[in-house]
Amino acid sequence: MLAAELKQKLLVKDDLFTDILGQNKVKHNLKSALLMSRHFIIIGPPGIGKTTLAKNIAKLLPAITVNDCGYHCTQDNPICPSCMQAKVQKHKIKTKEISGDERFIRVQGSPDLTAEDLLGDIDPVKAIKYGGLSIEAFTPGKIFKANNGILFFDELNRAPEKLQNALLQVLEEGKITIGSYDMDFHVNFIFIATMNPKDATTERLADVLLDRFDMLYMGYPETIAIEMKILELKGKKLPVVFPEQLLHYIVAFIHELRENKNLEQVPSVRATLGLYERSQSNALLKNHKEVTLEDIKEIIESVLPHRIKLRPSVKLLLEPAQFVKDEIDKFSDSKQYRESKRAMEEDLETTRDGST
Repeated sequence: MLAAELKQKLLVKDDLFTDILGQNKVKHNLKSALLMSRHFIIIGPPGIGKTTLAKNIAKLLPAITVNDCGYHCTQDNPICPSCMQAKVQKHKIKTKEISGDERFIRVQGSPDLTAEDLLGDIDPVKAIKYGGLSIEAFTPGKIFKANNGILFFDELNRAPEKLQNALLQVLEEGKITIGSYDMDFHVNFIFIATMNPKDATTERLADVLLDRFDMLYMGYPETIAIEMKILELKGKKLPVVFPEQLLHYIVAFIHELRENKNLEQVPSVRATLGLYERSQSNALLKNHKEVTLEDIKEIIESVLPHRIKLRPSVKLLLEPAQFVKDEIDKFSDSKQYRESKRAMEEDLETTRDGST
């Protein structure tokens, strides 16, 4: 059903996921998975836009009319007992329109998340009124709210093993068995999750669960130019000038750190945004009309060290803050930066010639 709704949009060649710059391979695979209503996990390090990309999907979903029952039943496909009974008895049931955003249901993975949060639980007030084993006392969870839509599970590998097991049946068969009521609920949704595979504080995902997903691998912005554009579009701005050469400088430096063999954990796009925004505020506080290299170096200790992780052999000799200071000093004089800067200047010159 969802694939049919999205098919016309997915088959166009235009970029549907404009909230994310670059990442063309991921976007192509995302279209392919959605076209077949496949469940999938977007895998990648933090701060690269996995959640933003998933949210962008909500913009593709059209508004639909559902029954006002808590299960997002449609009149053609009721799944809850009250809607099924109304259909058999041809009773009219109250409906409502839900937008694409409302069809996109988000769950945040955490160790204290329970199966009841996803599936639903007994409402004590309703249990007193209808009886503890009455279906009327059951309050549907987020899986049912995602019926006829998308269930987005952010950081799936932070969910406990018990909750992972609760997902197996619905992902394989498209139905949920609520044991207390000896009933099966058939649900129709696409399950999209995100995962940071290098997070050591997470649960291991069982092979039997992973077998129910396709994987989409997402990395850092492919080029310096793309990440500069991200800063210009997403970064906060203050009334100071940020010279383009310095903008290139901070992005090129972050790209250099991502290739640094002494780091186990490298800085994300949030780190680049932090340098971009904090250097502006630093310049403004000093009454500068434009950002200088000194403004950047003064705030780097506040923005970068906690976002990186040194390899054990380096950690014995240096603190992260000192490592960052040493690296930015070396970077200013590096051959790679000079070549990158020269290429940027040539690009700018070409752009100016083309516009005259």
